Amino acid sequence: MFKIFLIGVGCDGLTGAQEKVVAGCGIIVGGNRHLELVAEQPAAKVVIIPLAKALAAIRQGLLEYDVAVLASGDPLFYGIGRRLRQEFGVDQLEVLPALSSMQEAAARFKMPWDDAALLSLHGRKVDHVAGLLLRQPKSLIFTDGSNSPDRLAAKLIDYLELIGAEDLLNDCRVQVAENLGTDQERLVSGSLREIKESSFADLNVFCLECPALINEQAREYGLTEDEIAHSRGLITKDEVRGVTLHKLRMPLAGGVLWDIGAGSGSVSVEAARLNPRLTVYAVERNEAELANIKRNICKFGCYNVIPVAGPAPAALSDLPDPDRVFVGGSGGNLAEIIAASARRLSPGGRLVINGVIEKTVSQAPQLMAECGLAVEISKIQVERYTFLQGQEPAKVFNPITVMVGRK
Repeated sequence: MFKIFLIGVGCDGLTGAQEKVVAGCGIIVGGNRHLELVAEQPAAKVVIIPLAKALAAIRQGLLEYDVAVLASGDPLFYGIGRRLRQEFGVDQLEVLPALSSMQEAAARFKMPWDDAALLSLHGRKVDHVAGLLLRQPKSLIFTDGSNSPDRLAAKLIDYLELIGAEDLLNDCRVQVAENLGTDQERLVSGSLREIKESSFADLNVFCLECPALINEQAREYGLTEDEIAHSRGLITKDEVRGVTLHKLRMPLAGGVLWDIGAGSGSVSVEAARLNPRLTVYAVERNEAELANIKRNICKFGCYNVIPVAGPAPAALSDLPDPDRVFVGGSGGNLAEIIAASARRLSPGGRLVINGVIEKTVSQAPQLMAECGLAVEISKIQVERYTFLQGQEPAKVFNPITVMVGRK
C-alpha cells in the first residue's frame, strides 16, 4: 500500500530526513511557497488549493506512488492533517511534523505558553471576537486577512469601550510575530490602540495577554442576587434563574442566546459563565438597567455578553439568529416578540418566557402555539427561610410561570 507522507515545514525549511522522504514520492502536494522548496524534485507537483482537486489528485496518485503533502509547522494542529485523516484513514498516513508557528512565536517572545488558550481564526467568521479572545489571561491566535491583528485590536477596543472596561483595555498587551523564519520576520509589541494603527503581513501569530482577566477555571457558578448589580426588584430571583437556565437547555457547543428585557442581565451573565462559547445578546431599553448589565459583564468577566440598547422586537433585527431566547420582559410587545423569536429561532431551539402578571401567563402559551412551537408550562413558588433560633416567618415571593416553546 502506498502512503501519504504529511510533512510539516519549519522555519528553516525541510530537514534532511524530510528531504529524503520527499525524494521517494511520485507526487508532491503543497502551497506555492512550499512547492518552491522542492522545485528541483522530478515528482509531479500539485497545488493544494482548490482542496477538492488536490484530494482527488492524491487519491489517484496513491494507486501508483507514495505522495508527499507539505504544510506549515505541525500539520495536525489546525492544519490539513485532520482532513487527510478523515479522507484516507490513519493507516495510510505518516506524519513528519515541524514546530508549530505558535511554538516558534512563543519562543521568540520568551513566553511560557502551556497556560495559553490556542485558537485559529483562519477562514472563520466570528461575530463576536471579544467573547472568544477574552476568555483567558493569555491567548495565541492564528489570524488571516479578515481577522488581521489590527482588525482584532479594533474589535476588542470597540467592545471594551461599549461596556466601559477602560481598565481592561489599558491592561491588554499584544505581541505579533509575522513571517517567521523568513527574511521579512518581524516582532511587534504594543497596546491594543497601538496595534490597531499598525499593518501586518498575512502570515502571523497574534498573542494577547490580559493579566486582569478571570481564568475560566477559577469561576464559580450560582450567583446570588446581592452579588449582581440591579435596580430594586428588577432581577430574576436565584431559584427562578436556576430553573430558567435548565429550561433553556443551553447548547454546549456555543450558539446564540437572546435575553430580551434583560433587566440587570442576571440570566445573561449566568448563561455566559456556564458556557463561555455562547454569545449572549442582552436586549434592554432602560438606560439604568443597561448600565447594570455593563457593570455585571465587567465584574464577572462575561465578555461573551453584548449589551443591546433599545426595545424589542425592533432591537432584534440586526442580531444573529438565536438558538435560545429568554423573555424576561416584553414592554407591552409580547405578541410581536414571540412572533419574531419563533420565526428566527433555529430548528430545535427553545423560547422561554417567565410570566408574573396574569396577562402574560394567559397569552404567551397560545401565542407560542400559534407560531408552531410545542409548549410546556411550569409554575414556581419560592419561599425562603433562614435557620435561626426563633426564626422569622418565611419570605414568600410571587409565583412565577415558566413557559417553554420548542421549535
